Amino acid sequence: MKVGRTLQELAIELNRQAALKRDFIVSGTSVEMDNSGNSIQLRQDSDNEAANQLNFNTTNLFHRQLGSTLGIPAKYYDRMRGELPDLLARNVNGWLAMDQDRRTVRTLDGNARAFLSDRYRRIDNYDIAKAALPVIGEMEGANVESCEITETRMYIKVVNTRLTAEVRKGDIVQAGIVISNSEVGLGSVSVMPLVFRLVCLNGMIVSDLGTRKYHIGRENDESWELFSNETLQADDAAYMLKLADIVRTAVDEAKFSMVVDRLREATEAKITGHIPEVVELTAKQFGFNKTEESDILQHLIKDGDLTLYGLSSAVTRTAKDVPDYDRATVLESTGWNIATMPENTWRLINSGQAS
Repeated sequence: MKVGRTLQELAIELNRQAALKRDFIVSGTSVEMDNSGNSIQLRQDSDNEAANQLNFNTTNLFHRQLGSTLGIPAKYYDRMRGELPDLLARNVNGWLAMDQDRRTVRTLDGNARAFLSDRYRRIDNYDIAKAALPVIGEMEGANVESCEITETRMYIKVVNTRLTAEVRKGDIVQAGIVISNSEVGLGSVSVMPLVFRLVCLNGMIVSDLGTRKYHIGRENDESWELFSNETLQADDAAYMLKLADIVRTAVDEAKFSMVVDRLREATEAKITGHIPEVVELTAKQFGFNKTEESDILQHLIKDGDLTLYGLSSAVTRTAKDVPDYDRATVLESTGWNIATMPENTWRLINSGQAS
């Protein structure tokens, strides 16, 4: 499993961000990009305009969301940003000047990091961790194996050492969960099962058996700057209680047994095709880049487990070496998708017939 921050480091960063993040509700007409294409200005309608103008640098994600909202094709947007930023600013500002819809702009550390609908429900990382970590601390045998907060997501990956099984003789796995959240519109709050393989300390996320809460709610009635309430609104407070219950019961023995059975089935699916070709077709099917494909092939050959289970394990092993934590987590989820891919898909890949 990809190593991230310690739990103490995560707590320090969450507290730091909670104190510094600022959110605003504005109409599109109150947003303006500067000619460099690297920053925006937010304006509040007021007689004292100078006192109600704020400037923020912009993240890559903010640009992507802004372009998508304004209907500017991503390829054209990126080309303007790289080659003619003044043209980008004219395009963006021209469309913003006609945009009367209310938007949520999320900022942190002087950067505009998200451009979202005003119906976006703020469920922040701090609140998720505050609800989940005390429950994890009470769970006998539960260890936080890895956690991280990236520019776009927070992850808390927990393993319960008391719930174990053998996929095959000597290959022991433990049950766990991964809790994740995005404050910038890239995903729901989720609690998903996790399988931790002791022989190589790989983590596999069972992405199709989780629970999710989407960041959509009623329109925000607040205007201009949105402040965090001292107490959560009633529906969010109820969800945090539900989240605590989900975490408390997420390491489910019956569900874990079902997952292990699926992995045992994968151990019986032998790789009969040309190994490099099988890996290449798998890479195309599941979106691996060339570096990842090469690493997967090396781990598969080195481990010598020429089965569908071995192939999925080579993917989760590769995740440990991927520099980006977000991408590593994607690979941990993809490992499960490979182990449980439809039989017809596996047959085509294994026979070299997949397109």
